[in-house]
Amino acid sequence: MSDNGSASAAAKSDYVLRLYVTGQTPRSVAAIENMRRICAEHLAEHYTLEVIDIYQHPEACEEQQIIAAPTLIKVLPHPLRRIIGDLSNTEKVLVGLDLRSRSDMTEAKRG
Repeated sequence: MSDNGSASAAAKSDYVLRLYVTGQTPRSVAAIENMRRICAEHLAEHYTLEVIDIYQHPEACEEQQIIAAPTLIKVLPHPLRRIIGDLSNTEKVLVGLDLRSRSDMTEAKRG
């Protein structure tokens, strides 16, 4: 028997990401565009990205204890991670998603 819900979503993709935004503000639009670009370039078909407008779904904001927006939550693979901001710093996002190590980021700054 197979599980349904988030378990089947995880089986289809390696990364399960939730991006919490506040409507169509410039920061929210930038975060969505930046995350879609990062996913396309670095995760190919191995992700699920859910964009949640906290104005339309305030219960999701409370449930996940979102205190700032935009906030990206990496649900899977574990460990759970949160990245706050418009996600314009690609290196920081890649480190937060465990796609790049912190030492790689330090070396990139030096080089």
